[in-house]
Amino acid sequence: MSKKIKKILATKNKRKIVSLTAYSKNIAQIVDKYCDITLVGDSLANVLYGMKNTHKIKLDTIIQHSISVKKGIKKSLLVVDMPKGSYANPTQAKKNARLIFKKTNCDAVKIESNNKNFKIIKEITKAKIPVMGHIGYTPQFKDKFKVEGKNTKEIDKLVREAKLIEKAGAFSIVLECVAPSASKIITNFLKIPTIGIGSSSHCDGQILVTDDILGLSGFYPKFVKKYVNLNSIIEKAVKKYSKEVKTKSFPKERNSY
Repeated sequence: MSKKIKKILATKNKRKIVSLTAYSKNIAQIVDKYCDITLVGDSLANVLYGMKNTHKIKLDTIIQHSISVKKGIKKSLLVVDMPKGSYANPTQAKKNARLIFKKTNCDAVKIESNNKNFKIIKEITKAKIPVMGHIGYTPQFKDKFKVEGKNTKEIDKLVREAKLIEKAGAFSIVLECVAPSASKIITNFLKIPTIGIGSSSHCDGQILVTDDILGLSGFYPKFVKKYVNLNSIIEKAVKKYSKEVKTKSFPKERNSY
């Protein structure tokens, strides 16, 4: 077990874990300064490539973005999402997890749960590749958005799922859009940290999509807080540049060789 993984595990019941996504070196350099975990999420399918969901993003695409992100990482734990279709069975999962590890030099991979792939997680961890689990709303397997854990039956199902993921060897679990009461129960039940997205402050940490908090994505569900509107700032800069080029006020002599 790496020092970075041990550090994440040691935060349980001590302090909150800070996590954000990154898809490039430039953003990773900033995120890395303030986050414990940097995730190259399959959300890049929606955020960067304009896809309607994450189902068709390719493994090679995620690997290329991860290689870029790694160049901006100095201290945070780099986690790479395994896209839909890249871990359909234990053999394929282990092969692709090893490929991700070899090409990106990341610290862990993330796998969404379909309440069946516990053996896959176990096989990957046996290959000495750390795994972050993911339960609740799992976009790779669920087309319709739904908050999970609103009743006793759903809570029991989530607790069982989380327990089996932990038993399979995962070092942490993302809880996406899980009701607060369920998040609290799961977090208290597990020995490994929970990372919430739309799952309340009861989780051991939080993760959001960086483009969302910067006001770049145009996607602002209830669980997102927009900390700045970079969209309008960038537009003002581009508008000013356009005007200066057209009026011949750029480039000036100092901008020329």
